Amino acid sequence: MRPNPTRHPAVDLHLVTRSIPVNRKVKSTLSSALVLVPRQPSPSADCTDARDLCERIYDWTGWDWLASGSYYLLIKPLRILLIILIAVVIRFLVHRLISRLARSAATPGPGIAALRPLRTRMPTAPTNGVSERRGARAEALGSILRSIASAVVFGVAFMLVLDELGVNLAPILAGAGILGLAIGFGAQNLVRDFLSGLFMLFEDQYGVGDLVAIGEVEGNVEAVGLRITTVRDPSGTVWYIRNGEIQKLANKSQGWALVMVDIPVGFGEVDEVVEVLRRTAVDWAESEEWRADVIEPPEVVGVEEVTTEGAVVRTTVKTPAEAQWRAGRELRRRLTEALAAAGLAERITSAGVHVQPTTDGSEPTDQPAPAAPAPAAAPPANPNAVQTAISSAIQRHIDPNPGA
Repeated sequence: MRPNPTRHPAVDLHLVTRSIPVNRKVKSTLSSALVLVPRQPSPSADCTDARDLCERIYDWTGWDWLASGSYYLLIKPLRILLIILIAVVIRFLVHRLISRLARSAATPGPGIAALRPLRTRMPTAPTNGVSERRGARAEALGSILRSIASAVVFGVAFMLVLDELGVNLAPILAGAGILGLAIGFGAQNLVRDFLSGLFMLFEDQYGVGDLVAIGEVEGNVEAVGLRITTVRDPSGTVWYIRNGEIQKLANKSQGWALVMVDIPVGFGEVDEVVEVLRRTAVDWAESEEWRADVIEPPEVVGVEEVTTEGAVVRTTVKTPAEAQWRAGRELRRRLTEALAAAGLAERITSAGVHVQPTTDGSEPTDQPAPAAPAPAAAPPANPNAVQTAISSAIQRHIDPNPGA
């Protein structure tokens, strides 16, 4: 007969002696000895969750206290260990999924539309440097998502462990809610900066090296954080801008840019000037050195405006955003040299009249510019001198009265 762990050993002995004939003297001696043994506590009510285990431990050891404490010595630790193990496995799987998504977004191909850089979603955007920018952005997003996933998984596991240890979670959750509410009100600017930085990074509004204009600040982005964006302006001053305070932003390094060159050519043969500019611009765009920096062929749109100084001819060309300034400088240089070589520079340097602003608040009046001296016989014009004269004329066209 198997002993019952909930009964005293004397009860089991009584049942055994009833079924097995023994000497009456031996039976009396054994009963007296068992009465002298202090009664051990029976397995507690906790064993109702693991009754088979309690009974097995009692059968193996015969120790009542070990059977009663088996729930706290074995079942509880095993459950806590299982919770931790499951949390580690879930974290590993989530991290692996995030890493795969980040690699997919970093490699060329369709990928996830929301994770692709903005310039790759533009039909006319160049592809120079997109792979490096895309890879760095995907790695940054992956790191942020992995950190958030780890915090959520281990936070839930910690609460489950506390519940297994018998800790009342209601006060903890209520206190956490009140604390979160207080932080939300007291540090709402910090939360706003963090969320704004996360969305700016996710949407690829700008990146390190981009030329941006944020309010009164214009310069190159040196660092992008979840709370602060660092911008260095052309004078070398470093600006620290909180992401939550950025209401509107102009990115001059995303996609493409349009180079516009305006040249005042007087009232002479405009068609001849336009032909020289078009031929020179096309030759420049097809050259081996500058072909990679031209998205669409240059176009001489013709007379953009007519002023008292004459007609202004505009030449445009679409380039990658990062090549806008160097391409514009080279195009201006070649156009001025072409005009000088064609003998058309005199029409720019001898423009007619210009608008002279007044100082008494009345309307500006047209006054003739000083007459240019009659040209004397001289050797062909020096291209450098012609370029300087053209630059002076363009400056005078932009700012007719620099001394005002």
